[in-house]
Amino acid sequence: MKSSAERRTPRDRKGKASGGHSQSLVRGLNLLERLAGHPGGLALSELAEQADLAPSTTHRLLQALQSQGFVTQDSELGVWKIDVKTFRIGNSFLEARDFVGTSRPFLRRLTEQTGETANLGIRDGGTAVFLAQSESPQMMRMITRLGSRAPLHASGVGKALMAWLPEDMLERILAERGLSRVTENTLHTPATLREELAEIRHQGFACDREEHAIGLHCVAACIHDEHGTPLAAISVSGPVARIPEARLLELGALVRDTAAEITSQLGGRTPEAW
Repeated sequence: MKSSAERRTPRDRKGKASGGHSQSLVRGLNLLERLAGHPGGLALSELAEQADLAPSTTHRLLQALQSQGFVTQDSELGVWKIDVKTFRIGNSFLEARDFVGTSRPFLRRLTEQTGETANLGIRDGGTAVFLAQSESPQMMRMITRLGSRAPLHASGVGKALMAWLPEDMLERILAERGLSRVTENTLHTPATLREELAEIRHQGFACDREEHAIGLHCVAACIHDEHGTPLAAISVSGPVARIPEARLLELGALVRDTAAEITSQLGGRTPEAW
């Protein structure tokens, strides 16, 4: 007499295997997504708790991801982080959408016009992620590592993107991320942030007045898609000594107009202030 396992058809056995592999794949991708939201890394216990998995299961999945170059473990701190292969795959998707490639000549032009570093970033949840850069030729200059992140409320690129978000999405980000202070100048109350976002929509660009790093000023403006939705943002950043308040507003207008050019070239639409 055949056992129940033997009586299963090949199709039944294949379905079960596929389901098992699919579950592992989904769990692994979930771990990657959670690590991507914590650039400083997460301990195994924290990651297991967030993913609602047993630590042993989490560790097994992390080892599999590590063997393929998607995650790495900091040997000193013991935390897990996304590795370069994850960034490369994400960057391939962004390149396919072409706004990164389209923006690069404009970033170089901004650096030529201003003498300062120009950046391109996107929103990922409650953070801004920097994807492209044109470095200033100055000896003292601002350099941002590609793939690095900054809080939306404490960066020029972040605030430029945040200003055009639907109200329900803005509320969700505020509830989930809060308004932690990065420097003494960071906007850290909903009232002051909302006032700032209204001003950004009115003038068309955002200013970072030493809110993310002391001694650094930044201006940024949003690139929009065909629906007027925030797609990315560009910025110009430099030391306060070279970008005082008066020049900050002057550069803001330049960055705003450049963002509008990129938006137009991508077939997008710059929305009216609201």
